Order: sequence, then C-alpha cells, then structure tokens
Amino acid sequence: MTIASHLQELRRKHETLSELVEKAQRSPAVDALKIADLKKQKLKIKEEIARLSQA
Repeated sequence: MTIASHLQELRRKHETLSELVEKAQRSPAVDALKIADLKKQKLKIKEEIARLSQA
C-alpha cells in the first residue's frame, strides 16, 4: 500500500468517525463515554494523517 492510498483510507475513516460522532451527539441514548471514545479514535487518525503528510 502506498502512502497516498494509506492517507486516503485514513481520511475516509476520519470522515466516517466524524459522522458517527455527530449522530451520537444528537442521540440521547448514546453515553458520553462512547462519544469520547469515538473522538479519541478520530484524533489518533488525524495525528497519523499529519505524521504521514510530513513524511
């Protein structure tokens, strides 16, 4: 897998997590820990994107 394709996949995952966070925040049934976990996953992906973009 090339870096470019890996970055594309990471960006897709980041966007998917963004959508999940938005849906979770609108739903009263989802607890704050679940939302926090999704945000942590999203942040890790964002950091990985930034790291690979500088390489």
